[in-house]
Amino acid sequence: MVHFTCDLCGKDMAASGDVRFVVKVEVSQGIDSPGGVREADLDDDAMEAVADLIRRDEHLSSDEIAALAPRGFRFDLCADCHAKFLRDPLGREVARSFDFSQN
Repeated sequence: MVHFTCDLCGKDMAASGDVRFVVKVEVSQGIDSPGGVREADLDDDAMEAVADLIRRDEHLSSDEIAALAPRGFRFDLCADCHAKFLRDPLGREVARSFDFSQN
């Protein structure tokens, strides 16, 4: 038998018979060309552009390069946590609820 627990609250969803929701998140570097693709861009030498990217990033450590690579995450959520996630997917309300002193 497959066992599922909520990745947020830890609830055993198999024992409770609750519906399981799957959240998939992909994080990748945003690379946007200001103004979109122009006719002149199509005439550029692609190999030269790749060489420019390699030269630009050659000073980076392997950890910094790995941080730039796309990453995916998958979470199983119970119905309650799924509803909370949909209301505030970035957790902004939780972050605002902290009240730190002004030391």
